[in-house]
Amino acid sequence: MRDSVKVFAPATVANVVCGFDVLGFAVNAPGDEVIMRLVDEPGVKITKITGDDGRLPLDPAKNTVSASVQDYLKHIGREDAGITIELHKKMPIGSGLGSSSASTVAGLFAVNTLFGNLLSRKELVPFAMKGEELACGYGHADNVAPALMGGFVLVRSYEPLDVISLPFPEDLCAAIVYPEVDVPTKDARQMIRSKVFLKDAVKQWGNVAGLVSGLYTSDYDLIGRSMVDVLVEPVRSILIPEFYAMRQLAMDLGAVGFGISGSGPSVFALTRNQETARKITDALQARLKTVQINSLSFVSPVNAKGPVVLD
Repeated sequence: MRDSVKVFAPATVANVVCGFDVLGFAVNAPGDEVIMRLVDEPGVKITKITGDDGRLPLDPAKNTVSASVQDYLKHIGREDAGITIELHKKMPIGSGLGSSSASTVAGLFAVNTLFGNLLSRKELVPFAMKGEELACGYGHADNVAPALMGGFVLVRSYEPLDVISLPFPEDLCAAIVYPEVDVPTKDARQMIRSKVFLKDAVKQWGNVAGLVSGLYTSDYDLIGRSMVDVLVEPVRSILIPEFYAMRQLAMDLGAVGFGISGSGPSVFALTRNQETARKITDALQARLKTVQINSLSFVSPVNAKGPVVLD
């Protein structure tokens, strides 16, 4: 059994427009890294965090990485284990790209690796969901499931948890832009209506089914016309500067579909190739500059691997 490991876990795009809390996919970049070591002194300790500007807690009970690792150790009957954790944030916090998810998944994948992969990636999902609950008050799986399992994921049910890997076109690519404005996940979630009209629900069900069908058949036109959200996007888009202008730009440049990543403020477009994705990110960043908003961009195919050991 090895006594140390370094793990990378990817960012994710959750919701995928119409699939609120039930759809998500992983990307190659950005992501987070965890270095984990087995030590003689019992207990889980965070020894170092970088890239967070001092925003994340070192208290093992309050940090999503260490808290999830503690849950894992309790589950396998190794609460006596001694573990130190270094967390290296390689992605912006509060970006809508599953920042807390990437950290949590990296930690869980690392501890599972150290203990001989006692659980499958899918079996790790509930532990990661507890980390999400600590981070944003709600233990959803649309970030952590694709971050752990890679690829495109459907959360068919939460009670009981039923997570399904979906096929996707080989050339499918994501163009992601993160406007550097603050949209806290909790605030974005509180804006959502608790009741919806039946006619809107019917539209949403049809679009989710259409998107899944389009992924199975590699039908880009069906994927595109299914990427419509009548429930959440109309509310959350208020918090994102230039949202509709960016969407129009992306579609004019050949995007398959466009929407908010997670709770925002990041936005994303699905494209048929990386060249189109780069054109879209360039155009969106230029648009944001006209209103004095700095941004980061990422272009990535769908990441089919999920977390990986780096050393």
